[in-house]
Amino acid sequence: MSDHFLSDPYRAEPPDHDVPKASMVTVDLFKQAVGSWATGVTVVTLVDHSGRLLGFTANSFTSVSLDPPYVLVCLQRHSPSLRGFSIGQPFAVNILSAAQQELSGRFARPSEDKFAGVPYRLAEDGAPMLEGCHATLACVLEHWFHGGDHVMLMGRVEEAEVADNDPLLFHRSKYKNVHKD
Repeated sequence: MSDHFLSDPYRAEPPDHDVPKASMVTVDLFKQAVGSWATGVTVVTLVDHSGRLLGFTANSFTSVSLDPPYVLVCLQRHSPSLRGFSIGQPFAVNILSAAQQELSGRFARPSEDKFAGVPYRLAEDGAPMLEGCHATLACVLEHWFHGGDHVMLMGRVEEAEVADNDPLLFHRSKYKNVHKD
């Protein structure tokens, strides 16, 4: 690795060796491998430019930076919710509690009104924050990146709430609940 690479973290140099192709990894094997990683379950919510409430279930979510606070969430390129996003758009990442498994399924399926009967409030910036979550982050979209069949949405966290309840977890295609001692 050259000294230039270390002094300029924004410049990536190509590897000096051949990178093996991932052709031996099938979609099924890849899903099985990444499904072995236990994740929390989130519902990402927003209000589009026409005022319509949108939301989708995502477990591809991570923190990116502490200062400033950034998070990253991934969404399929063909998701109808993607049309609601634009740079500067407020959105919320609602980290579901163990009692909210039904919401995970509801926001994962196509529906005309996913919010019917779901209690929520609007954050200061207008992002819909679901009630009863394990934690909620109100964000503003600052960047997005294309990656294969998904789009990665990077948001600056503007508001956060944390509750004292158990999280909803997902592992190997099944929900898991964690109970406090």
